Amino acid sequence: MGLFDGISNQAPVPTTPNPAADLRNKTVVFQEMPETLDQLKALPEASLRDPLDVAALTVAALCVYPFNKDESIKMLNFLKGPQPLSPYEISFIADRFRDSDYIPRSYLNGATPQNNYMPQRPYSVTVYELAHSRDNLNEGYLTVNLNSGGADSPRQIRLRTKPSTGEWFLWEQFILVGIRVPDAANPWA
Repeated sequence: MGLFDGISNQAPVPTTPNPAADLRNKTVVFQEMPETLDQLKALPEASLRDPLDVAALTVAALCVYPFNKDESIKMLNFLKGPQPLSPYEISFIADRFRDSDYIPRSYLNGATPQNNYMPQRPYSVTVYELAHSRDNLNEGYLTVNLNSGGADSPRQIRLRTKPSTGEWFLWEQFILVGIRVPDAANPWA
């Protein structure tokens, strides 16, 4: 049984999250969404060598939260590396999921309000850089962008490199913000 099997699905509406101004973009494909830290670590993207992979894994880890909070936090702490989530960050994440569980799914390709944010299989997320993504690269930070099927503008994830190992880690995420509600929950749809 897959992670999203209990969510009703209508016909997916394809999206094109690849703006023309990309510096670098990557679509990470998950045949199945990782549901545990061990499954996440077994993925090739978990080498933490590519910051775009780390951003995609962040979406996957947040997708687990509505089904298994503790495992999601373990996954996020792995992605945070030497600086785990603070109590404030954990509280913020819990608050974001208080009223809805669909926001992280909205970053998976094909997930839209019309299909209750049910992504297409195989699951995939596209992460990309824009002109200002590397403004703080000299200090070790990179800001990457993701499109939500329920928002009109891209959202960001900020990553930080650890020069001694060449690994990239999640520094901050700005993706758990409001988006359009699914049509199934929208009385005006």
